[in-house]
Amino acid sequence: MAIQDIYPTALRLLGRPVLVVGGGPVAARRAKGLLDAGALVTVVAPVASPALQELADAGLVTWEARPYRSSDVDGVWFVQTATGAPEVDAQVSADAEAQRVWCVNASNHEASAAWTPAVAVVDDVKIAVNAGGDPRRAMAVRDAVATALETGDLPLRRRRAHRGSVALVGGGPGDTGLITVRGRRLLGQADVVVADRLGPRELLKELAPDVRVIEVGKTPGHHPVPQAEINRILVEEALKGHRVVRLKGGDPYVLGRGGEEAEYCRQRGVEVEVVSGVTSAISVPAAAGIPVTHRGLAKGFSVVTGHEELSEVPARADHTIVLLMGVGQLRESASALGEAGLPQDTPVGIVENGYLPDQRVTIGTLGSIADQAQAAGVANPAVIVIGDVVRVSPFAPSHFKTADYSTTTPNSPRKTVLTT
Repeated sequence: MAIQDIYPTALRLLGRPVLVVGGGPVAARRAKGLLDAGALVTVVAPVASPALQELADAGLVTWEARPYRSSDVDGVWFVQTATGAPEVDAQVSADAEAQRVWCVNASNHEASAAWTPAVAVVDDVKIAVNAGGDPRRAMAVRDAVATALETGDLPLRRRRAHRGSVALVGGGPGDTGLITVRGRRLLGQADVVVADRLGPRELLKELAPDVRVIEVGKTPGHHPVPQAEINRILVEEALKGHRVVRLKGGDPYVLGRGGEEAEYCRQRGVEVEVVSGVTSAISVPAAAGIPVTHRGLAKGFSVVTGHEELSEVPARADHTIVLLMGVGQLRESASALGEAGLPQDTPVGIVENGYLPDQRVTIGTLGSIADQAQAAGVANPAVIVIGDVVRVSPFAPSHFKTADYSTTTPNSPRKTVLTT
């Protein structure tokens, strides 16, 4: 049988009687697949494998513990033979042919009236692959297609009317490789994308031409689309039956107002899914080799967005402080921390445009960083890290290094050798 002779289709077997002849592992797999399709499965085999026996004991299949009879194909809609005995499979196939019942002959795919494809399910999409009778080849192609769908490299977007929904997707710090697999998949299904200024903007270029992108990006002190309007857009588009993705930078629930958007949607009967993202508060410092915690240096960290909150965080070099979008208030923030008791020689690192080609790292101390940032023209988007963990960065000057941040002696007395 040539692949050109195959007419691909899908069978609706819900509630219909089908026959499986054979009791081995292949028969068990085929019986399970038929059960998943809702078929009423009868298995004919003198001996059943443990997997088939379990299905029979659970009442999911009817097992006839005997050899095959030609009358077994009477009244069934579909037959799967997998006895391992070519002569028996051939007889089952011939009997099914005489009854005009489709039969898969596992012993001889060339003579088989039907083929069973390699199958995978991604969301509500079922992938079925035939590969010229080569099951390993079919499985390899199936797995490749499923992976491409799961990662968003192939579209899962619906083309017919469906119930609208909103997905709040954290896109990470900007690099397209740092969005989650789930987030990438939902982006590929979107009818409408409500996009921030930050995040993986390059992915927008890969959307289908008819996907609408609504720009709602904000910059410090400039919010052309107020939050209330963003909330309204999400609900309005979802109620039109659209799949809406709210593509954010970082994580929707880390200083991203995702909680407000989710609450607003749910109060108006719109289904919401929240997909966590790689938050810039942790990932951007890591791009510069700065861990927000490090054994022997810091056991905790705080994330804040402005100098007003700094009075509430520990003013110690061994408690990392991460400032998001804080460049404009850097001088005030440094002053506030100094007044709270944080030493002026505490290391400070600023990472601009984390993970992007124009990433830049500026490292200084609490007492010097504001002047350094001004002289260098540091600008948002940037993440500011304050604390001894900055010493670990490969970008830190050599005199920032200490002898006591080795993980082998985390509890040794702290000795600062920093000179400014």
